[in-house]
Amino acid sequence: MTLKLCGFSASNYYNQIKLQLLEKQVPFEEENVPTGSTDPAVLDRSPMGKVPFLDTGIGCISESMACAEYIEAQYPQHALLPSDPFAAAKVRELVVYLELHLELVARELYAEAFFGGKVSDEVKTRAHRQLTRGIAAFGRIAIFKPFVAGDQFTLADCAAVVHLPVVSNACKVIYGEDLLAALPVKEYLKAVAERPAVARVNADRKTDTLRMMAAMAAKK
Repeated sequence: MTLKLCGFSASNYYNQIKLQLLEKQVPFEEENVPTGSTDPAVLDRSPMGKVPFLDTGIGCISESMACAEYIEAQYPQHALLPSDPFAAAKVRELVVYLELHLELVARELYAEAFFGGKVSDEVKTRAHRQLTRGIAAFGRIAIFKPFVAGDQFTLADCAAVVHLPVVSNACKVIYGEDLLAALPVKEYLKAVAERPAVARVNADRKTDTLRMMAAMAAKK
């Protein structure tokens, strides 16, 4: 059975794994699955109902880091983790900073930034404080020469490509400023956008985002 990536292309975590698969040239299929499902059939495959998850043919794997680690181990071609243990750990470190200290914090702002909701001033103040600290810390370990972890495209780039634009845009909408502006994020994203895999992920994300927005508008 061909590996199946389950989720939807407007999801940055889905795209993180999708980009990894494309960069490694691993054959895979895509199955559209909404996040937060309470369908027992989905929960049997992803216990929290979250996406993305992988259907490997012998079982399913949920959570993006577990998916990424499985892919690297099962499909060693075009490795996106260095063979040196320290260098590999530094790549994983960058991924954790991107997910935990940037994206997860900024996610509290998405309801107002992107979906027409409202976020309290208390949440905005707390998120601003945490993002300021998290971005400064990320800037201390990110290299951007030319890639996030150095001279090789790695799993850290799979995370950076999909999370940094969302964090940046959320900050600009909510705070009127890009909290990532001190880092060379704009130049980095422009350069990596020329990679075929990144271009495909970005195009699919745009198409799926428009689909979701149309579906939301139709429900109003």
